[in-house]
This record gives sequence, structure tokens and C-alpha cells, in this order.
Amino acid sequence: MDCDEETPSSSNAIEDKIEYEAFKSPVCLIVLGMAGSGKTTFVSKLNSYLKQYKRAPYLINLDPACKNMPYTPNIDIRDSVKYKQVMKNYGLGPNGAIVTSLNLYTTKFHQLMDLLGKVNDENSHDIAVIDTPGQIEVFTWSASGQILTESLASTFPTIVVYVMDLERSTSPITFMSNMLYACSVLYKTKLPFIVVLNKCDIVDPTYAIEWMHDFETFCDALENESSYMSNLTRTMALTLDEFYNELKCVPVSSFTGHNFDEFFKMVDVAADEFQKEYRVEWDKLRKEKLQTEISQLNKKLDDLAVSSGKGEHVPLFTSISAGREISDIYLAPNADEMSGDSEGEEVPGFNVNGKYSFNYFK
Repeated sequence: MDCDEETPSSSNAIEDKIEYEAFKSPVCLIVLGMAGSGKTTFVSKLNSYLKQYKRAPYLINLDPACKNMPYTPNIDIRDSVKYKQVMKNYGLGPNGAIVTSLNLYTTKFHQLMDLLGKVNDENSHDIAVIDTPGQIEVFTWSASGQILTESLASTFPTIVVYVMDLERSTSPITFMSNMLYACSVLYKTKLPFIVVLNKCDIVDPTYAIEWMHDFETFCDALENESSYMSNLTRTMALTLDEFYNELKCVPVSSFTGHNFDEFFKMVDVAADEFQKEYRVEWDKLRKEKLQTEISQLNKKLDDLAVSSGKGEHVPLFTSISAGREISDIYLAPNADEMSGDSEGEEVPGFNVNGKYSFNYFK
């Protein structure tokens, strides 16, 4: 059987294996949000809730600058990358060092994927939670965010959880800034998306829900704003109207644990959505990537077959100064023309084939 006949069957076997493993894989929750929105506190309460009512989650911390960790992660970026050392070595500020630390960490991200694969094999956890830093630009334009989301989504059911601070978003302009970030992350990752309206124990979440579903109510709130930003915000609200229609949002309290049961109902729905809709697209992208790698490998093999192991002729000299012949360079001079050489003495030199040899002169 030749290679062309073997490839399809091998490809089908790999696809069947991937499909079986993906069905049993833990659901990965990538927790994003602005700095101070309560992501780490949310992950901590989520961990407590799951331990009490279900199975403990597999926790991954990707914030290299976090000092006080309210939970014990299974994988911690701080064990691999020293944030302050990155600042010192590369002469970076705090934000730049966090982004660089994640970029460095993603060079070994395949090892994290291997550990998650063991979780799948042992069937020890139903959910894996990835806590991220507040520098949300990591997931809007940095390569590390794209590598992280694509690596997870190509193997495991993956959901993006965007944590929004209700207390800091009571201003329509701030609220719109948050929604624009959420929208950019949604279209960048192309994954099931849940907006968590955090701190509902402090601020009533009704205003945020109304602003998302009623454009007129949002415009009324903007009447008190007289700056140029209010006009821009009003225009953006019209643009995001379709985004709001398909958005899943749930108010929760990371302090009291309020509404976490509703959150996990949304997680179940989003996981099913991933398997039925998103996974088809990710499988397609994965096949295209695999096909590209196979094509590149076949091209290298073809190039090797054509060359047959023969090297190219490389001249020792590419140019000769004026007044000299090629024989003056490749052929050794006579003995009487060499100062300090006695008759019949062995003199090293190069032959016309460019190999090291000895010439004898009498």
C-alpha cells in the first residue's frame, strides 16, 4: 500500500480518537475580565461551590503577578515564570512584564496540554478553570492569548467567561467600554461566551440587563452625559445591538455565592453548544493545519529525493585579483621560487581538487 492510500485511513483513525477524547474531556472555562473585576475571587468561590455540590475543578493560574491567591491551583504560572525577574531582565514595566511572562509561558504550553490530557485519561475532573491576568489585551491582540484559546479549543470543550464589575460600570460610558472589550474577545476567540455580572450583592444588576436589552433606556441614561464620548457611546450601542441579542449573561456574587447554580446551567448549555456548533469549525481548522503540515513535509521529502544526496559544487575562490591566473592560486610554485625551502623538502599545499596534500620538489 502506498502513502497516498494509507493517509486517509490514518487520518480517519486519528479523527475518531480525537472525537472520543473530546467527548470525555473536562470543560475548560477561560475566565477573563478587566483588572479589579473580581476574577480571582470568582474562581475561588467557583472552586468552593463545585467542591460542595459537584466534583472539584482543575485550577490553572495564569496571572504571574498575583500575590494573594485565595485558592490552591493545580498549575501555577508563578512556578515557571518569575514576574519580577522578567521585569528586570527585559527592562519592562508591570503590564509589559505580565504580557511577556505569558508569551514565555506559552512556549511550553504543550506541557500544560499534556497535564490536561492526563485529567481526561483519569476522568478526575469535570471542569478546568483558567484564571487570567487583568491585562485583557493579552486576549485581544497578543499571540499568547490566541495560542492559549486555540490550543484548548482544538482539544477540549472551551468556554470564555467574561467577568464584569457591576459596581464600576454604573456609568453608561464605562459600561459601553466593558461591552466593547467583551465583544472584541468574543469575535477574536470564536468560542461560547458567558458574561458574569459580578458583585450583584453590592449593586442591583437590573440596570445592566435593561441597558443590554433596551436601547431607549440606555440612551436615557446617556442624557446626563454631555461629553463627546456620549455621542460615540450612543453610536456604539446601536452597533452592539446584535451582540446583545445572542449574549448569555448572569448576575452573581463571588462573595456570597449567589446565583452560581444559574451560572452552571449556562455552562452546561454552552458546552453542548460547543460540541454541536463550534467544534465543527475547530475541527475544520485543525484539519487544515494538519494538511498544511503534511504538504510541507511531503515537499521536503520530494526535495530530498530530487537532490539524491548530492551536494552543489562550491568554488574555493570567486574572484581573482588583476594580473593573476587561476593556476597561480591552485598550483604550488617551484622550489627555487620559494624562499627558505630546501631542495626535496616536503611542502604542504592544496591540489586542484581542493584537498589537503603534500608536494615534493627536487
